[in-house]
Amino acid sequence: MAHESTYQPNTAIERWLDDRLPIVRIMHDQFQTFPTPRNLNYWWTFGGILTFCLAVQLITGIVLAMHYIPSDKLAFDSVEHIMRDVNWGWLLRYTHAVGASMFFFAAYVHMFRGLYYGSYKAPREILWILGVLIILVMIATAFMGYSLVWGQMSFWAVTVITNLFSSLDSIISGLGTAIVQWIWGGYSVSGATLTRLFSLHYLFPFVIAGLVVLHIWALHVPGNNNPTGIEVKSSSDAIPFHPYYTVKDAYALALFAMLFAWFVFYAPNYLGHPDNYIPANPLQTPPHIVPEWYFLPFYAILRAIPSKLMGVTAMFAAIFVLFLAPWLDTSKVRSTKYRPIYKWFFWLFVITCLALGYLGAKPPEGWYLVFARVFTFLYFAHFLIIMPIVGVIERPRGMPGSITEAVLGRGRTGGGAGAEAGGAAAAGPETR
Repeated sequence: MAHESTYQPNTAIERWLDDRLPIVRIMHDQFQTFPTPRNLNYWWTFGGILTFCLAVQLITGIVLAMHYIPSDKLAFDSVEHIMRDVNWGWLLRYTHAVGASMFFFAAYVHMFRGLYYGSYKAPREILWILGVLIILVMIATAFMGYSLVWGQMSFWAVTVITNLFSSLDSIISGLGTAIVQWIWGGYSVSGATLTRLFSLHYLFPFVIAGLVVLHIWALHVPGNNNPTGIEVKSSSDAIPFHPYYTVKDAYALALFAMLFAWFVFYAPNYLGHPDNYIPANPLQTPPHIVPEWYFLPFYAILRAIPSKLMGVTAMFAAIFVLFLAPWLDTSKVRSTKYRPIYKWFFWLFVITCLALGYLGAKPPEGWYLVFARVFTFLYFAHFLIIMPIVGVIERPRGMPGSITEAVLGRGRTGGGAGAEAGGAAAAGPETR
């Protein structure tokens, strides 16, 4: 969404910098006066919340790495040293651990919002693909971070998940085993494995930061989607990002920070597993291996299929199918609020994901296994059957002619004096 720059350097230093490296102009144009649809609701504030979560994870992670020892003999004790002996170490560790859950919570809400309002559709396909890539790297980063505690659940989660690659032996003999041994750095999960996971866990957040920059760049080319799914058509449809949305984002972030702080100070271990306070023991397998809550839907899909290779394929396909959403959805209407049939299927999809999360924490047996298979089918059916078919047969509801019309009502945007006044009021802050 191209818009004319309104930045005016006021000092000689600003003018000198603007001629050589216009970074201040870029920040001003892209984050202050950037024209943003006037009807964004609070679901859009999770973009800023995610930026806050990433900053928290980077800062706390860097400081924690200064005290952590990636050794199978000392890792568990170094975490306890951080908790007991490092100044404010308990706060850093709990903030980082809870921060991972808050990060995924905000990311999943952000993704469901994108699915509901059709933010993956043209011309925002690259924006969506980058978002799914961020989720994928987040999953890898969180898995490796979970292993660093080197408690019972961490150790056995690493053993089980890395062993999944051995399923490739059924395609090419010895390939899966070779990959597993390369990941382990030997013939079993050991200190070499931990060192590799620690190195990658430290690196990947900076990869996420780079992807976030690209994600924001890809957002600012076509501009924001909005609840109506209608593109900005005139200056009356948009308002400057600052101060209107910076204030709104700040308010939402304050509420989110309260939830974050409640978990950190009152229930820091609520989202974890008690077995991780037992040092890793390769000779004693926990009765029920459970990953962190944000992995549970994918874990349920993995266990729902009896074939090891097919289970692994389905787990990765559950993420890969998200990349294809812009092309699987055949509807010409972006926002689900104008799609009466698809709206029911969308909420069924939300229930499906929540159910898979619940079932991922249960033993893969009896009715738990039956329902896991049913919801796994529903998950893939949403993308591969429902999206293509409903988009063709559905008759959307009537849509407003513009964003301004949706906000102010038809009577205010019929071309009369009221519409002119509304448009001038909205456009005023952009040109002052």
